[in-house]
Amino acid sequence: MSQQPLPGASTVLTMGIISVVGTIFCCGPFGIIFSIIALVKAKTANALYMQSPENYSDYSNIKTGKILAYIGLGLSLVYLLLFILYFGFIVAMVAGSGEWSGEF
Repeated sequence: MSQQPLPGASTVLTMGIISVVGTIFCCGPFGIIFSIIALVKAKTANALYMQSPENYSDYSNIKTGKILAYIGLGLSLVYLLLFILYFGFIVAMVAGSGEWSGEF
């Protein structure tokens, strides 16, 4: 019996790559969206593989895609945290501009 490619394995890998690249070069929310899509697809493909592992190949693409999705999700969350802190600092400076003299 010949092995066939695992449905969704290439999608998981692609979405994992896009999540990392999208976070680094574009912005955080796109990385979060693609990470979640990759993790959901990986769960589905993993369940299909576990039913009959002898029928499918490309399981390594799922593992690699999940790792990249987690990295993309982590980078996106760090980016989002820094974004909130940056604009929180700006709002605090504008709101208290009458009291801040700029001297230490």
